[in-house]
Amino acid sequence: MSAARPLTALRAVAVTAALPLLLTACGYGSGAKDEKKDEKSNVAATGKKLSADTVRIGYFPNLTHATALVGIQEGLIAKELGGTKIAPQTFNAGPSEIEALNGGSLDIGFIGPSPSINAYVKSKGKNLRIISGSASGGVKLVVNPDKIKTLDDLKGKKIATPQKGNTQDVAFLNWIADKGWTVDPESGKGDVSVVRTDNKVTPDAYKSGSIDGAWVPEPTASKLVSEGAKVLLDETSLWPDKKFVITNVIVSQKFLAEHADVVEAVLRGTVKTNDWINANPDKAKASANAALKAETGKELAAKVIDPAWPSIQITDDPLAATLKTQSEWAVKAKLIKQPDLTGIYDLTLLNKVLKAAGKPEVSDAGLGTK
Repeated sequence: MSAARPLTALRAVAVTAALPLLLTACGYGSGAKDEKKDEKSNVAATGKKLSADTVRIGYFPNLTHATALVGIQEGLIAKELGGTKIAPQTFNAGPSEIEALNGGSLDIGFIGPSPSINAYVKSKGKNLRIISGSASGGVKLVVNPDKIKTLDDLKGKKIATPQKGNTQDVAFLNWIADKGWTVDPESGKGDVSVVRTDNKVTPDAYKSGSIDGAWVPEPTASKLVSEGAKVLLDETSLWPDKKFVITNVIVSQKFLAEHADVVEAVLRGTVKTNDWINANPDKAKASANAALKAETGKELAAKVIDPAWPSIQITDDPLAATLKTQSEWAVKAKLIKQPDLTGIYDLTLLNKVLKAAGKPEVSDAGLGTK
């Protein structure tokens, strides 16, 4: 598999972990609110129209969805679509995005591994395919330095994760088990108190003292650091190649079957976007922040985005082997039964685009379509 290139020369940080198949959280907090951005729908398109008039693309207003933020903001995806228009749609959590995909109101989405797997298993492999990678990294264990100075100090403390069974939650449970400590995965009670807390309120929980730290993705980790927390562990260090999947690109199987030319064009756009992000990290960071402001009404402060941005690696590689490992961690934590993920990936079009661009093909780790 091709190696992901870091957003900056700084060493890439951490990454999400283990799969929750019980819950379809994406690792960024909760509310399953989705909103169509009417003012950005039907992005102006020029040139020959492909087999669909419009492609509906969903993503989160999060830094780990930088490919979508920047690709749409800079027009890099639209350029590849010619006369086919983009209708962007933003979501606050995985369940609402999966619901839109299943309901036929979304064609392609950027989403984390947990909801991807959960939806694939629940539909018995009939609703989606993972067609590309997008991001790796961006997950850290941050703690109150007055209460916790070493990893061993976590015993007896209250540490937040975004949601029971989500990717960060399972990663933390796996780390706890490797330490030889015991925690009940359902209640979160044990040698460490695992407190499931929406990322939106985690900074306030930290300031109030109701939690002693958190295992969370960016930009929540950097928001906590801006409140005085310290990074104790970068999850990247737990992975042999220092990278694993946090964001995939998925597609409705129906849309893929009927509009493969549109899907291929979108993938050409994401590959070119990823190249541009990696070649222009400062411009890309500014572009992503501008997109966040347009989506949410507020940009990230420099003290948050500056440390958060280089901790995320942007990559075309879906890092399929790491998704398999994350699933195994969830099984180990007794949160799920062993899933059958055969066929969850279809990297045919991505590898076609990569080959045409003179890039090495990527692997589906044996989980591809037959």
